[in-house]
Amino acid sequence: MSAVTEGRGMAELAALLADGTRAGICLALLDGRAWTAGELARRAGVAPSTASDHLTRLVRGGLLVEERQGRHRYLRLAGPSVAQLIESLAGHAPAPPAPTGSLRVTTAGAALAYARTCYDHLAGRLGVLMYDALLADGRLDRASGLTLTPDGWAWAAGLGVPVDVLRSARRPVVRDCLDWTERRPHLAGALGAALCRRFTELGWTARGTGRAVRLTPTGRPALAETLDVPEETLTFTPSPPPTSGRA
Repeated sequence: MSAVTEGRGMAELAALLADGTRAGICLALLDGRAWTAGELARRAGVAPSTASDHLTRLVRGGLLVEERQGRHRYLRLAGPSVAQLIESLAGHAPAPPAPTGSLRVTTAGAALAYARTCYDHLAGRLGVLMYDALLADGRLDRASGLTLTPDGWAWAAGLGVPVDVLRSARRPVVRDCLDWTERRPHLAGALGAALCRRFTELGWTARGTGRAVRLTPTGRPALAETLDVPEETLTFTPSPPPTSGRA
């Protein structure tokens, strides 16, 4: 394949995300759930017919997949690799101004910046803190590419993560993913997804509004202990996210 042909394919992909409505739809779908076409139209603030045209282009371009149930058309991101692409692009985008308006809007933005789902793994300040803690105690290693160390495997097994499933997963066990708001990596890959599920099963985290995730009263001390970090570092303060980030 020639460089020109490869470049044409890249340009076509970039064109899909060059439209603000289509980019916004992809960002909304980073919560990992399937949305109806009508829900995405309302989220994007466009007419259903306009949204339908955008969704068709995104499906044909391979960024979204659709499922039909009766008269409803459900759409979701095509997979973890697409989610990582969207999150990474957002992390490289110019930072928008800090949210202004009502206290409710400001608090919601801060909650999203503190902890949220990036498709199927944790992102935001909490996700970055976990990534840093696992590196600091030797459970992750970056000496020759990001890897899970023997201590990391033992730690994951001790939490009840099905490590045999991780070893046989088709996707990488661990990957780093550039965080929108922190502009630093958080943990993705099969382990990132498994930990996100496991924390919910243990009752340490719960879904908030939209993509937001919150630590439960029992989850904060438990997560601090398992990550070996001071509990106060996990405290959520409902203040606006910094202007250097994006929520």
